Amino acid sequence: MATATVDKADDEVRAKAAEAQEPPAPTRFEQLRARYGWLDHLVRAGARYTERHGDHYAAAITYFSVLALFPLILVSVAALGFVLFLQPDLLDQLKAGISANAPAGLDDLINPIVDDAIDSRGTIGVIGLLGALYTGIGWMSNLREALSEQWGQPPTVPPIVKKTLFDLLTLVGLGAAMIGSFAITGLVFGFTGTILEFVGLAEQGWARFLLGLFGVLLGLTANWLIFLWVIARLPREHATLRSAAKAAVLGAIGFEVLKQVMTIYLASVTDSPTGQIIGPFIGLMVFAFFTSRFILFVTAWAATATDNEQEEPVEVPGPAVIHSELTVRSGPDGATAAGLLGAGAIAGMLGGRFLLGRRRP
Repeated sequence: MATATVDKADDEVRAKAAEAQEPPAPTRFEQLRARYGWLDHLVRAGARYTERHGDHYAAAITYFSVLALFPLILVSVAALGFVLFLQPDLLDQLKAGISANAPAGLDDLINPIVDDAIDSRGTIGVIGLLGALYTGIGWMSNLREALSEQWGQPPTVPPIVKKTLFDLLTLVGLGAAMIGSFAITGLVFGFTGTILEFVGLAEQGWARFLLGLFGVLLGLTANWLIFLWVIARLPREHATLRSAAKAAVLGAIGFEVLKQVMTIYLASVTDSPTGQIIGPFIGLMVFAFFTSRFILFVTAWAATATDNEQEEPVEVPGPAVIHSELTVRSGPDGATAAGLLGAGAIAGMLGGRFLLGRRRP
């Protein structure tokens, strides 16, 4: 009976040990990730974006985007000053419009400001250009660092002159591409009626549909080229265009949707007089932040693709260092002390017997 009880206890111990060694059953979400590759890819891209400090880099990019607004305003004012200086008739029409629409007495304050702006157009333009160069290069530098971080590329410090010139050229190229993308979308959707009237198809519904579809496809193509270049060529180490092509498709579609959403958002926040003053500024900040986050997430998507994802490097442990220990004691250890006591006791007994033996007659 006792033997059967012991065997039963041993079986329970073995069963518990087997249960502890078995991996836990996968959760429902883990099963979905294993079933759908796109969901697993989405989760890995989100983890890469978070681990590589995507939001922090997006905030830095947004800061330089908003900071660049003020020198761009100065450049615009200087350009307007040159136009008005070269066309006096247009300047007279502007002053007449201010005098007719401004409250009484306010035109005497505004018109001298316009004259001062025209007189100092050169100084304003130089200051605006220098400020735009500084903020633009800072914006491009942060964008490049953020993209390189999503790809997991080690940080490098290139020569400052080479880095500055390369960032400047890249900024000019990217700015021209972005302006072209917005221009394509605006021209196609803004002049649809004019284009159809020119070709004599203004009353045809199918013509309007096809022209609108063509505009969408043209805008998506422009966005795809921009994202392809940004993802593959802007990081410190260039990636292959093939590795970024699929992610660029996601970026093109998402960016087009983001532009339409921001257009609706700006229209909603500029309804009130207060919104007309601060609405565009807030809209610019929101658009810059979400665009930065989206670009970095698309880059993380490209970096976590099956053919691009690399194993995380494992840190090699340092060399083993052997330290020799030397213990210095002020007296004998325990074994030595016991041996000495034992030897002393035996010596005492022998000495006592020897003395007693000599005293006997």
